[in-house]
Amino acid sequence: MNDTASNTRQKALALNLEATTYGAFAEIGAGQEVARWFFSVGGAAGTVAKTISAYDMAVSTGLYGPAQRYVSRQRLEAMLEQEFAQLLERLDNGRGESKRFFAFADTAATRSYGKPDKGRGWLGVRFRPSLARNHLRSSFMLTSPTTLRLASRRPWASLEST
Repeated sequence: MNDTASNTRQKALALNLEATTYGAFAEIGAGQEVARWFFSVGGAAGTVAKTISAYDMAVSTGLYGPAQRYVSRQRLEAMLEQEFAQLLERLDNGRGESKRFFAFADTAATRSYGKPDKGRGWLGVRFRPSLARNHLRSSFMLTSPTTLRLASRRPWASLEST
């Protein structure tokens, strides 16, 4: 087992065992790796309220509305807004006092077979009451366990908070 996978496992398990963090994972396009880590390490029932993933553009449009680009800040923000609003609507009254809710979203495109473009994507996390998001470019983005490591190695100054 390589160090990256081990560290990713440890980080996901630590979050799963932290009793107050609870939320939703929404992943579209090639970015369908993150929620899997939380399930594979065990204890996900304490962290994961909902997961949703879509690869087809029509499904993504049906879930989050139309967008000029599917891998974009606009799409990411629509995902975060909808998932966080649904989480609060369904769970805030019963668990709002004991949980720190979050919505994690990513939208990604990997290197295309027919195009020389590198992969690209947006990922973000909305906590109560703030939002952090990051734009990443990588030829292997969100296709391996290094995803969480790449995101965590970015300087905090590159994250925008609103």
